[in-house]
Amino acid sequence: MSTTAPTRALERTLWADGCEVVVGFDEVGRGAWAGPLMVGAAVIPVDKRIVGVRDSKMLTEATRERLFDKIAGWCQAWAVGEASQAECDGLGMADAQRLAARRALDALGVVPDAVVVDGLWDFVGAGVRTERLVKADMKCLSVAAASILAKVTRDRYMREESEHYPGYGFDSNKGYPCSTHRAALQWMGPSTIHRRSWVFMESLMWSGLSRSVRAQE
Repeated sequence: MSTTAPTRALERTLWADGCEVVVGFDEVGRGAWAGPLMVGAAVIPVDKRIVGVRDSKMLTEATRERLFDKIAGWCQAWAVGEASQAECDGLGMADAQRLAARRALDALGVVPDAVVVDGLWDFVGAGVRTERLVKADMKCLSVAAASILAKVTRDRYMREESEHYPGYGFDSNKGYPCSTHRAALQWMGPSTIHRRSWVFMESLMWSGLSRSVRAQE
């Protein structure tokens, strides 16, 4: 676990500049072989804090689950937007991430004055002041909160899907690459929630399957 806690330093700068509603965004599931891509959005309070909020990748699954309801109740507003496996395949990851971010923003119920995104790419496109920050999920409290909300939401989804698609280990790998997931794909082929335009599909051609290619490619 990271010993460095994310702070409100960036949010305070934005608040001081007159941006009352600051929304932190983070995505999860971009590198998965199966399941949706999700984007979390969070508006945190000015003063009250929850102990233990970190970048979701630095926390255990049990700790994220424990924090989820606390963070959801603490945030002034929060939402998680989704782009399905089919949308990831059909649109490509960049547009799918934009779509999930737009859905998260629409579901927030507030109009942002500024947004903070993890990384150097503005995948939100809100038309307001946008702060791009590498490793924002480790440095910025609203983005860290968004990362946990998105990660837990997606993990729960994949655990539910594991009951419908036994053998792939979705309850443990959450659709991400690993040796057991690869072995299951070699044995059973992809499920209906696998991303068929991904490169991993090329290794399954022996079974008569082929990688999907989008028209723009």
